[in-house]
Amino acid sequence: MVSTFSFYGKQAIIRTSRLDWNEKDTILESELFKNVLTKYMKHLQKHNSELIAIFPEADSEKQIEVALELLKKLAKEKKQKIIESNPELKKYFSDIYTLDQFVEQLYNYWRNFERYLVLQSDAKNHNEEHIDKQPYRVFNDTIEELNHRTRSVYRDIRENITGEHPSIFRQMPAGCQVGIIAAKKELKIPKDYSSLKKIPIIRQAFIEPPLIIDPPMNKRKGEFKLVYSNPLEEIEFNENEWLCFPAKVGELVIHLYFHEFYTGIGIATANLFELCSDEDLKKEPDGIYAFGVPEEKLKKFAPDKTVFFNDEKNKLMVGVIPASDEFAYFGYVKKMMLTLYNSIMIARGNLPVHGAMTRITLKDGSKANVIIMGDSGTGKSESLEAFRILGEEHIKDMQIVFDDMGSLKLENGKILAYGTETGAFVRLDDLDAGYAFGNIDRSIIMSPSKVNARAVLPITTLQEILHGWPIDFFLYANNYEKVSDGKYIKKFESPEEAMSIFKEGKRMAKGTTVDTGIVGAYYANIFGPAQFKKEHDILAEKYFNAFFDSGIFVGQINTQLGVSGMERKGPQEAAKSLFELIKKK
Repeated sequence: MVSTFSFYGKQAIIRTSRLDWNEKDTILESELFKNVLTKYMKHLQKHNSELIAIFPEADSEKQIEVALELLKKLAKEKKQKIIESNPELKKYFSDIYTLDQFVEQLYNYWRNFERYLVLQSDAKNHNEEHIDKQPYRVFNDTIEELNHRTRSVYRDIRENITGEHPSIFRQMPAGCQVGIIAAKKELKIPKDYSSLKKIPIIRQAFIEPPLIIDPPMNKRKGEFKLVYSNPLEEIEFNENEWLCFPAKVGELVIHLYFHEFYTGIGIATANLFELCSDEDLKKEPDGIYAFGVPEEKLKKFAPDKTVFFNDEKNKLMVGVIPASDEFAYFGYVKKMMLTLYNSIMIARGNLPVHGAMTRITLKDGSKANVIIMGDSGTGKSESLEAFRILGEEHIKDMQIVFDDMGSLKLENGKILAYGTETGAFVRLDDLDAGYAFGNIDRSIIMSPSKVNARAVLPITTLQEILHGWPIDFFLYANNYEKVSDGKYIKKFESPEEAMSIFKEGKRMAKGTTVDTGIVGAYYANIFGPAQFKKEHDILAEKYFNAFFDSGIFVGQINTQLGVSGMERKGPQEAAKSLFELIKKK
């Protein structure tokens, strides 16, 4: 295939099957270099930058043309030799400092893009086996080589301008920060979705952490609308603009198709869900999610734009969201994937849980498997963080089963819990600073300068989430009531009492969504249960009765996360109370 490139906001996406970046001319003669230089100079022209003054040409297009030719020469020869051979170019070297800064700021302008390289293997391309079967070598030959060549071009040009060598070398990822190997695969997709078959499937990804992305949105709003006609009908997909991330969501296989408009958000999925294995790809998917379809294609569902559909004919759950800055937030990937998962679990007779689960072993040998259930901002992840902070004093071992969403199954009279994600999408404000920086080398950080800054980082394993664990404590996270009597945990005496609290799903909204103040959500879970209330009501009664019949401790834990001044202390005090209960148990 011919190398192509696209720009969407701060994203620069290169698609290619080319592996050779060994020559400077590969970069300098590329349309991408010319395009970036053009964008940069138009930016300088728009802002009347002093840097543009080194090109006295009156015509802006002529300035760009001259700058391109000058940089190509400077990449190969020192300024003295250029002037000797081309005396008409002497005027561009009248202010060496400004010319040097022009190059420095061009380099910074390019690096301010989020840069993605998509390597696509092609059935007609002799490189196919090499690309798909030797990923480490491919990433070395492409990402590392491109980074090296880009830095070399930048350094050679500056040295040829100034005649000086730098004394400090910073080995920044100057080419691309993310590499993707995508291959055409024969997938078992129902014929109603045959237009998706031509979209390349991501098989490997290379991320140079910490990867920092800054999408247009930093919050999610509303719930997803269950619709009764297929939103993917009559939508055609351009294979050169889409990629598929086949995700292992718990035991399910869900194909996330994302338009390159959402490339950064789509790739961040690699820190949240495992990529499906080749064996998984031989199965029909349980769900399909198209993230980034043309907005006009969803007009029939107006005013709703974030919709999903139960395709009973093909035994699929289908989610669709349009390409728009309004939905350019990672929460829309994560929560739609989990909505499809939860809806499938309900259909299978399993109970979805919006919460966090951990397996704790205390230093005295006491053990417990604990689920803390609650909506966004109630203290699920924060409680896990409190356990970790207090771990040195109290905990011998702690394993996370799920951080945000799981499901319960009744198997041979026993209730077992399963997870969905191997990663977590957490607020930076709610992480201990030492932990956040200690894991920065694995993190994808989003919107770091905005409210609700987040990190996506791996926290557990597929084996852990698929094992199926018994439950000792099932607790609702109350983040809004202040504790004055020292009792952070209250035990419910009956299924009816428990269900009245869990069903109400109250919380103090913390700014993780557009909600504010005290709000409620059906079983703290608008991601499937709220859309299938009738079916979920039956399951909830069945499972809550089973909790009490099995002797599981069902209660409420006051995290006080929504109480001013208690954001850190509240979860830690609640954690200490839980440790005491585990010891008694």
